Amino acid sequence: MGASSERDATEPAARDAVVLGRAGLDALVAVLIADGRTVVGPTVRDGAVVLAPLDGADDLPWGVGSELDAGRYRLTRRTDGAAFAHTSGPQSWKNFLHPQRQKVWDAAQDADGSLTVTAYQEERPSYAFLGVRPCDLRAIALQDRVLAGGHYKDDGYARRRDGAFLVAVECTEPGATCFCVSMGGGPAADPGYDLALTELADATGPRYLTRAGSPEGARILDRLPNGTYEEGDPATAERAGAAVDAARDRMGRAMPPLDLRALLGASLDAERWDDVAARCLSCGNCTMVCPTCFCTTTEEVTDLTGDHAERWQRWDSCFDLDFSSLHGGPVRATPHSRYRQWLTHKLGTWHDQFDSTGCVGCGRCVTWCPVGIDITEEVTALAKEAGR
Repeated sequence: MGASSERDATEPAARDAVVLGRAGLDALVAVLIADGRTVVGPTVRDGAVVLAPLDGADDLPWGVGSELDAGRYRLTRRTDGAAFAHTSGPQSWKNFLHPQRQKVWDAAQDADGSLTVTAYQEERPSYAFLGVRPCDLRAIALQDRVLAGGHYKDDGYARRRDGAFLVAVECTEPGATCFCVSMGGGPAADPGYDLALTELADATGPRYLTRAGSPEGARILDRLPNGTYEEGDPATAERAGAAVDAARDRMGRAMPPLDLRALLGASLDAERWDDVAARCLSCGNCTMVCPTCFCTTTEEVTDLTGDHAERWQRWDSCFDLDFSSLHGGPVRATPHSRYRQWLTHKLGTWHDQFDSTGCVGCGRCVTWCPVGIDITEEVTALAKEAGR
């Protein structure tokens, strides 16, 4: 199946597809920057592939791969010079669309004792995200539903998300902790992107089959300078599609093929929760790296005079002991209850709130757990205990 078969029928057809080399990718970044956008993409820092603003394609992690396992992450060198052959690092696009800490309002006490409260509204950023994996594309769509599509909207998220330009990169080399296919996704990009790239590495160096998924994406393609791209051809599209299809069969992990919502709902008293609680540090790493976890809390700070105060919203985690505190103490006082809350919400009660699962199978929670707790292993153990 060719890459073009994954396209949504409503995609524009101003140009079927183009093929970019390294120079073409640099031209794409330049066009996006010229549009006034902050281009954010993967780059190497401190022994990991992280997401950061890019000045050009040279900032991408050319020739960098990664080795993953539960509780393990290492970078490797590749001989093919590919820029997107690594798997997801510790960050997701949530760090930019739903930042870890953001101001909500300022309050000032005037000389006459009156109080003035001013809602804080940041300048609307104009982002272009380069290198959005299909699992993260799905995660953005889930956060859109939670933070911008519900009754209680996060206006800050909506401002940052509105107009963000998404350049997806389809996966041709899944990692050892990836399980997106078993969560209903896959290495091919679903609709929702502006541009989609498929990386093909050969003797001439990496090349990128690039297609538009929105009118804005088609406009950006049309602005690429002559000489920085080649027109797409059926052979390249077929090769790209075959590479993505092959990745679908090479997932490192998988969830059991069961109704996970029903399984978790029927496993509240399972003995497996004691087993995982004995290993869990309640550190919250899994919620911090998860591209869909959205929980926050608020805090107030004042200056020394007491005449000025600010409210800030920051990420919180259901693994935090104080997260469920009510009068008299926390509702979930043990690691057993907190891990159970996280997993049953992520795979079960998300359906009740948002009509979908809350997991996209990116595997970050497995990779970045300090003690290597594997969500797919835990669910498999729960299924075995339940006789399923």
